[in-house]
Amino acid sequence: MRNLSSLSTEQRNPRTKNLDRMSPLQIAQAMNEEDKRAAEAVGETLPQVAEAISLATACLQRGGRLVYVGAGTSGRLAMLDAAECPPTFGISPSKVVCILAGGPQAFLRAVEGAEDSTTLCREELERIGLCQDDLVIGLAASGRTPFVVHGLRYAHSLGCRTVAIACVDDSQIGSEADLAIEVLTGPEVLTGSTRLKAGTAQKMVLNMISTGAMVGLHKTFQNLMVDVQQTNEKLKDRARRIVVEATGCTDERARQALAEASGSAKVAIVAILLGISSERATQVLDKACGSVSAALAGE
Repeated sequence: MRNLSSLSTEQRNPRTKNLDRMSPLQIAQAMNEEDKRAAEAVGETLPQVAEAISLATACLQRGGRLVYVGAGTSGRLAMLDAAECPPTFGISPSKVVCILAGGPQAFLRAVEGAEDSTTLCREELERIGLCQDDLVIGLAASGRTPFVVHGLRYAHSLGCRTVAIACVDDSQIGSEADLAIEVLTGPEVLTGSTRLKAGTAQKMVLNMISTGAMVGLHKTFQNLMVDVQQTNEKLKDRARRIVVEATGCTDERARQALAEASGSAKVAIVAILLGISSERATQVLDKACGSVSAALAGE
């Protein structure tokens, strides 16, 4: 295992050595400049991110799950991404899951020693019944967290496809995975605090993978989230606006179509644009594997 002090994420940032003497505006400016560097670093990994999107799409299409594995900030970001997929894309919570070192309670308060365990991740993966249809994505800014290393190793032993997301080069988790995404974000504004731009970069990559996979699963029409779950008033209003945007209909027509479609924006859109009943629109969508574009082109 590489020495922690040798990692680029642990080095002192020469641009912020005077952090304690900066004004609030200077601190904000310095952090903004470093975040720009994080975005640029992500840009260098786009071919690998695209490959991860393809792996995630194929995994979900064959009935598998996206299984995130992480500790600390990396794991919390993964848990956030997993939690946001069901309401945004209408996918079952069981299809995008996160194994966080220390368990769900570690989202709010660190569980000491959990990330150093070489057995806990395997135990959790066994508990959820990990199988070779699943895709395991391990995250660690340092690229060396034992919890993640051994989780990826166990996943590989089952025949799962695996992806590693790290913020250093030649990462240990990268060597354990089929695909390594190594975003070289460099030293932090606050030395060693990888919740900053390293965390920002990992969140960007997760956004790309999960959103790209959901596009591949036909969870969108154009750039509209047509499988949004209407679990509160804001999302009910969003569904109505999505139908209006997609079809050019009136607010009242959108409300009526959504009611007839049992709240499905997809069904409402296809019914309106093709001038058919909700029942027929559902059949057309089923034939088109849930793709609104294909349903409109094929009917």
